Amino acid sequence: MKQQTKPTRYSPYITISREEWARQRDDAALVFENDISKLQGLNEPLTSEEVLAIYLPLARLLNLHVTAAQQLHTTTNRFLNNHTHKVPYIIGIAGSVAVGKSTTARVLQRLLSAYPNHTRVDLVTTDGFLYPNRVLEQKGLMNRKGFPESYDIRKLIQFLANVKSGMEKVSAPIYSHLEYDIITEEQQQIESPDIVIVEGINVLQVRNREQREPAVFVSDFFDFSIYVHAAEKDLREWYIARFESLRSTAFQDPHSYFHRYAHLSDKETVEMATHIWNEINKPNLEQNIEPTRYRASLILEKGSHHFVQSIQLRKT
Repeated sequence: MKQQTKPTRYSPYITISREEWARQRDDAALVFENDISKLQGLNEPLTSEEVLAIYLPLARLLNLHVTAAQQLHTTTNRFLNNHTHKVPYIIGIAGSVAVGKSTTARVLQRLLSAYPNHTRVDLVTTDGFLYPNRVLEQKGLMNRKGFPESYDIRKLIQFLANVKSGMEKVSAPIYSHLEYDIITEEQQQIESPDIVIVEGINVLQVRNREQREPAVFVSDFFDFSIYVHAAEKDLREWYIARFESLRSTAFQDPHSYFHRYAHLSDKETVEMATHIWNEINKPNLEQNIEPTRYRASLILEKGSHHFVQSIQLRKT
C-alpha cells in the first residue's frame, strides 16, 4: 500500500490519505442503506460513501487485530495445556463533544458484528459512569460535567476489570441525556461479548485529580484505541448546530433537563450554545481531551464537512 507520511521523519504514526485508505476495504461486513439513519447521530452526517471509504477498511483492520488476539489465546492455551475462556477484545473511542464519536462507535459495532468470528459486539458509553447530579452538586462540579473529575473512575475501572477478567455477565449504569442524569433503576447487561466498544471523551486520560498517582488507567484495558479529531472551530460550529437542532426537538419535551432553552430565539440559542462551548467544552477539550490524542492506536482526522479526510495509524 502506498502511504503518505508526514514530513516529520520519526513520527510514531503513518499518515494515510482517504483515497489510499479506502482501497483497503473488503465487503465482508457491508452496512445496508436503511441502517444509515439509525446509526448516525444528530447533526452527524453519515453516507454510504463514508461507510465504504472509511469504516469498512477500519472494520477490516480491527477484525485482523481481533482475529490475531483470538489466535494468540489459542496458542497460549496450547502452550499451557489449558482451556481458559477467551476474554473480550476492548476498543476505546475518544474525542471531543460533537465530533461524532457516537456515530463512529455505532457504525463499528454494526460492521464488526457481521464477522463470523466475533458476532457479539457490545457498546458502552462512559456517560453512565458520570457521578449522579446529586453527587456533582455536593462536589460543586455541575458546571464541570464531562471533565475527568466528574466521573466515577474507580467504578469504570472496576467494570472494565470485570469485563477483561472474563466474567460472563457484567452490568453498566445507564445515562439519560433527556434527564441529564444517571437512570438509577436500569442497568445495561453485558453478557459474554466477543468485543466491547467503550466510547467517551476522556477514555484515554492518564491522570485523575482525585488520585495523585493512580495505579490503573481506563486505557490500560484497551486492546485498540481510536481518537476522532477535528479543528476546534469546526467542533464549535457542530456543537452550536446540534444545540439549535435540540432546541426544536428534545428540548421541547417538558421532562428535558434543558427544557428552559426550548423557547429561546435563534439569536439567543446561538449565544447560549457559544457560551456553553467557551465556558465548558472548549476548556475541557484543550486541557483534558486533545492532549490524549497521540495516545491512540489510530486517529481519524475530520475536515470541516464532518467527514474523515485522513487517517493516522500508529506504527507497530
